[in-house]
Amino acid sequence: MAFALGLLGHDIAVDLGTANTLVYVRRKGIVLNEPSVIAINLHKNTVVAVGKAAKRMVGRTPPHIATIRPLKDGVIADLDAAERMLRMFIQRAHPSRFLAKPRIVVAVPSGTTSIEQRAVKEAAYEAGARRVHIIEEAMAAAIGAGLKVGEATGNMVVDIGGGTTEVAIVSMSGVVVAKSLRVGGDELDEAIITYAKKEHALLLGDRTAERLKIELGMVRPAPAQGAEITPRGKHRVGAPNGGDSMPPIVVEEEEPEPPQPHRWNPFRSRPKQDATPPSAAPGPIAPDASAPVRGRDLVSGLPKTAMVTSEEISEAIEDQVQTIIDSVQTTLDQCPAELAGDLLDNGIVLTGGGALLRGLAERMGQATGMPIRVVDKPLYSVALGAGRCVERFQAMRDVLLPDWSRR
Repeated sequence: MAFALGLLGHDIAVDLGTANTLVYVRRKGIVLNEPSVIAINLHKNTVVAVGKAAKRMVGRTPPHIATIRPLKDGVIADLDAAERMLRMFIQRAHPSRFLAKPRIVVAVPSGTTSIEQRAVKEAAYEAGARRVHIIEEAMAAAIGAGLKVGEATGNMVVDIGGGTTEVAIVSMSGVVVAKSLRVGGDELDEAIITYAKKEHALLLGDRTAERLKIELGMVRPAPAQGAEITPRGKHRVGAPNGGDSMPPIVVEEEEPEPPQPHRWNPFRSRPKQDATPPSAAPGPIAPDASAPVRGRDLVSGLPKTAMVTSEEISEAIEDQVQTIIDSVQTTLDQCPAELAGDLLDNGIVLTGGGALLRGLAERMGQATGMPIRVVDKPLYSVALGAGRCVERFQAMRDVLLPDWSRR
């Protein structure tokens, strides 16, 4: 009976991220990529919007409509809101639920506790899952990056997401050393907001700070200490050079792209390759590039426009970037000696939305003296890795966390 139900329904992999939620459906690929935001009418206790539509409402709603981000630092902070949001996302990705419920693989940060993992499972079960499996985000990112995690060789992955940074060394389908850091894209946005308050007396919104990070964000190179960068510090990402002043920052949201239509042929043995567009790395900019940004003057309380430069953004996020670099070095210090040689050959794989930050790969290469490789689709690595598990569930079963509640 379970086998028949499995044929009627498509298994699902979910990257339940702090900033965005991605849903991968078996044989279809990534079919949903939405912000992890939900808007709820408090008077009627009904859902007004989720995803991109709810994100547009942030800071623009009356008191009886609350825009909620159910996840904070990679874990569920509001269980009821997370269940509602996840249920609507799954219904969009898996509309046919007649007689069958999907099996779901959910990616969670490496540092989550058993209680936090239980909250994730409860949210998935309430959303309509028949069985829920957990995979660590670092392992999913390594699989999505194309690393051979099942072999007896060491690979290191750094996944910089919205709420957390996952640094892990994987080998033999397991995580050898891992460090989960509660620093990610959200912390960088907060640093930019704090800097604008201090230096420009300007109050910025979260969306404006995120736009500044994307358009003007650049990591400073490490200070010179009389030593040149070793050849192993070279990598694919080019250093920022050249460029003109940036256009004004306009806070707008792009319209969601509809998923590509797909018809599954039961006689086709190989699944169709997902049609996810590649993540284009941002182009280089000049250190003195600037852009006007609008906010509220903290002195007069009136709307105000100020010029913000790329150098200022680099100064604002310096502490958070250095914290990420320190966590990478700490993980390397804990690496077993037998795997250290493998890491010198294989290098460090950089993924997640933070991998698109200009100059970060160069800075990490200088600090570690190792080659840094940025994956082609850093925003989708975790979802693609979890999706590989649902495509080849029996073969990839060893990478999933054990379900002690069913033993």
